[in-house]
Amino acid sequence: MTSNIDYKANPLHGLKLETLVAEIVAHYGFEILFAYLNINCFKTNPSIESSIKFLKKTQWAREKVEAFYLYEFKSLPRATDEQFQYPPRDRIVPSYQKPGEPAELSLEDAERLRQERERKAAEFSSRGRRW
Repeated sequence: MTSNIDYKANPLHGLKLETLVAEIVAHYGFEILFAYLNINCFKTNPSIESSIKFLKKTQWAREKVEAFYLYEFKSLPRATDEQFQYPPRDRIVPSYQKPGEPAELSLEDAERLRQERERKAAEFSSRGRRW
């Protein structure tokens, strides 16, 4: 059975990891990437080469960076619930959705998001587990 799914609409189609990392580092820098993604390869002795080496070995981190590329750098609308269950490279982007300009990100916004995540995590853990 063949599928007529067009993956070429996905901006990640045919894009090397090295090119992806180089583009987002050139635009945002390592400090912003660490602030938003919280992946140590962007903080501890950061370089494009060492980041690529780590991301090739670590699927969860690579998928996080690819999702950042799609939704922050390319400004595409978030994936549907159905598409969200797939890795970013396997998601289908409708042909009418065209990549936009990179989002304007700041360290202040990253800190605010981090605090909001911590607050939600604290609320979740304070509810306690009921067995």
